[in-house]
Amino acid sequence: MASLFSRIISGEIPAHTIAEDERFFAFLDVFPLAEGHVLVVPKSEVDSIFDLSPEVYSGLFAFTQPIAKAIKQAFPCTKVGMAVIGLEVPHAHIHLVPINEANDLNFSKPKLKVTPEMLQEAQRKIVEAFNS
Repeated sequence: MASLFSRIISGEIPAHTIAEDERFFAFLDVFPLAEGHVLVVPKSEVDSIFDLSPEVYSGLFAFTQPIAKAIKQAFPCTKVGMAVIGLEVPHAHIHLVPINEANDLNFSKPKLKVTPEMLQEAQRKIVEAFNS
């Protein structure tokens, strides 16, 4: 059975897409730690990020870099934190989260409650910054 992320990539489950190319896909987390929380995934379904081929692994981080810069521009913060946890969905992924202190990247904290309108606005801001 396809992972949740593979179903999002295929369009079976709707998402607020930030960027996409032939190998990678970035979209807003619907259970964010902060506004602007983005997930970046390889399109190939591999459970652990460390099982990706060296080319896909390095490509994933290269794809992530301009998205992180767009998040920082769209949601002013001290840094864009990056985390690889991979316990909830068996599909390698990187979390990009606007942070102002280390605890902002604490995944045991309650997630924000966001509306579809809030997600759409966050998507607009990041995509606009990404395309500028």
